[in-house]
Amino acid sequence: MSAMQSNSSLRIGVVCYPTYGGSGVVATELGLGMARHGHEVHFISYRQPARYKGYKANVYYHEVSNADYPLFEFTPYDTALASKLVEVVQRENLDLLHVHYAIPHATVAFMAREILKVRGLNIPFVTTLHGTDITLVGQSPNFSPVVEFGINSSDGVTAVSKSLKRDTLSNFNITTQIDVVPNFIDLERFKKIDKEHFKLAIAPGGERILTHVSNFRAVKRVEDVVRIYSKICKHFPSKLLLIGDGPERYRVEELSKELKLCDDVLFLGKQDAIEELLAISDVFLMPSESESFGLAALEAMACQVPVVSSNAGGLPEVNIHGETGFLSEIGDIDDMAANTLKIISDDKILAGFRERAYAQAQRFDIEVVLPAYEAVYRKVLAASQILA
Repeated sequence: MSAMQSNSSLRIGVVCYPTYGGSGVVATELGLGMARHGHEVHFISYRQPARYKGYKANVYYHEVSNADYPLFEFTPYDTALASKLVEVVQRENLDLLHVHYAIPHATVAFMAREILKVRGLNIPFVTTLHGTDITLVGQSPNFSPVVEFGINSSDGVTAVSKSLKRDTLSNFNITTQIDVVPNFIDLERFKKIDKEHFKLAIAPGGERILTHVSNFRAVKRVEDVVRIYSKICKHFPSKLLLIGDGPERYRVEELSKELKLCDDVLFLGKQDAIEELLAISDVFLMPSESESFGLAALEAMACQVPVVSSNAGGLPEVNIHGETGFLSEIGDIDDMAANTLKIISDDKILAGFRERAYAQAQRFDIEVVLPAYEAVYRKVLAASQILA
């Protein structure tokens, strides 16, 4: 590859899961942001990323074909992805790869890099660690050695929070530098907008609206959200919006019936325009058992919604206790309910929390964070050219 000047545009291959999960959202938004900054971005995945819709200048998508073969009981996606990376790097003359989620993307990028070296090309790759690739999947003995190898073989590594970096260093024998580059928010999309008519339709009596957004996995403790709400609604008129879907939804619905809350708990399923629902919310509830960062909380804060959350993982780096909301110990639903009531029981107090939540969100504006990723790219490219 030719040497990159500090002010030149880059050709970047982005490898991610195309789903609604946090890593896929961040990868897509980051890639689109890089394209707006003049870089050429190539998404490489088995499906077009959920947040990438419609034509965008400087953005391209390459689908990984994963054909079935009678010989294999399980189709080898890793091999198909590595082959696609080799193809796209050569054809599009990419400068580097940015892979999101350690497994299998880091090891696949390593394989592609080694194949390309044999062909006389040097393609460095950056791996971004997002959370469950370290705290859940990476802890399995089936995957741990591969995760560790993938991280240590990367030309650059970033983690989305200080907490996740600490977890990575404590759980693996890491020999490469990890840079902390936080998740970010697009303040042009996530912002407080006037949806008063929408709010009146959900809360015609002027009730406060409490909101939770997740993939309804056990780690999100969505049942805790309902139990917190059951305590709040006894003291203050309110409604609860549950946004998302997943394996725990049935149990949460059954709990709502058991607690006789069905009239005031609304299950809205997956929503594309989450910002419109956040715009009418008064408090965001996030009692998670584990959060590497807390992107959903940040999106709420950008819409001027204070957050009541657990103190898990990277959440204290986003939600500042007593300023943007409150933090409680994992599972302490009494404290979370009491903290929510502190916020919603007084209009003036609520307004103060809204203002401070938005101010905190501005520190994570995508336009503030993008240069940090660009700096990582430049550093990795410079090092790879020295070693080439």
